[in-house]
Amino acid sequence: MTRRNPMHPTGRLFAVVAFIEALTWAGLLIGMWLKYGPYANVALVKVFGPLHGVAFMIYVAVTLFAAIRLRWPWWASALALLAAIPPLVTLPLEWWFRRRGLLELRSPR
Repeated sequence: MTRRNPMHPTGRLFAVVAFIEALTWAGLLIGMWLKYGPYANVALVKVFGPLHGVAFMIYVAVTLFAAIRLRWPWWASALALLAAIPPLVTLPLEWWFRRRGLLELRSPR
């Protein structure tokens, strides 16, 4: 069994923000389904629209911070930024980054 390094505090912050961004995306998608679907109810869109907007901006800021702080390669930084555009992609990206060790504490070289 291989021992993994603990997650860096910045990596933990990225994971939490990625989850919140995906959660607000899901709420907005449900709200849009209710708005344009059979119920014509805009309540969830009014709630999750602004929440997702704020979560998106925070995700972008935290991603840039994590990319610099954790010294991600350029492709990881680009993927993390692009993951915020399609719905719910930040979750599998965060899981993949965790498996690749991009969110861990690294020993100095």
